[in-house]
Amino acid sequence: MEPWIALSIAAAAFQTLRFMLQKQLSMGPLSAWGATLARFVYSVPFIVALALGYLLASGQAWPAVTAEFWVYATIGGLAQILATWCVVALFAERNFAVGITFKKTEVVQTALVGFVILGDRITWPAMGAVLLGLVGVLILSQMPDIGGRWWARLCNRAAALGLISGACFAVSAVGYRAATLEIASTDPLLRAGLSLAIVTVLQAAALSLWLAWREPGQVGRVMAAHRTAVWIGVTGMAGSLCWFTAFTLQNAAMVFAVGQVEVIFSLLAAVLFFGERISAREGVAITLITLSVVGVVLLR
Repeated sequence: MEPWIALSIAAAAFQTLRFMLQKQLSMGPLSAWGATLARFVYSVPFIVALALGYLLASGQAWPAVTAEFWVYATIGGLAQILATWCVVALFAERNFAVGITFKKTEVVQTALVGFVILGDRITWPAMGAVLLGLVGVLILSQMPDIGGRWWARLCNRAAALGLISGACFAVSAVGYRAATLEIASTDPLLRAGLSLAIVTVLQAAALSLWLAWREPGQVGRVMAAHRTAVWIGVTGMAGSLCWFTAFTLQNAAMVFAVGQVEVIFSLLAAVLFFGERISAREGVAITLITLSVVGVVLLR
């Protein structure tokens, strides 16, 4: 198995664990924004220590970064904040597995953004497999009270949050891939670690200031929820490090396409941990998306 594929699968597993914890917190003491902040603020000490420790242990000097790095990192970081909030807010609209699957529109959107910004390409057969996954998302987007009206399936709040989160994750992924390519090092782990450390610190600081202004007291509640929130930080750090490293090795669309195995992980989480039931229609949609992932790996 190629390293970027293994990293993508690991990233999906860690991300599922992180979203499970965020859903739990957002249903309790924290708002959607508070649960989003927990993901970043509790990741900071772990990723900074890991990045600096690796830099010292490997005996490498701090690599040079271009001005473009800061532009790409800032855009990617802001997009990830908004995307994460959309996913947490989505959990209040649909069940855990369905919410995660909506987010998977990021694959098609990442392919488009990556082509426009970086010139990244994937083969036509692989794109066909990606579009199969999009069909699954369209089936999944049907709400019980809107029947078979296709336009209405894409105009409800759950679909909107899912599609917006996918778009923001697409921009974030391409921004992060572009940022890692602006670091003067041939070591993919070093490029990924330093990029992630810098971005996470900026995200935690920016979102803390935003919440202090918009939701007074929420930052304090995030700190008080440390027993659960610290694990959001750990899983968020581990998942992001896997994503970032994979982005240094392969274009973002392909990485996210393999990462759609998160749908399988989220289905297991929904049934085993949240006691949610998956309808036959949702099962068909999730199956199509799973086949899409397999097709992307085989046809790339």
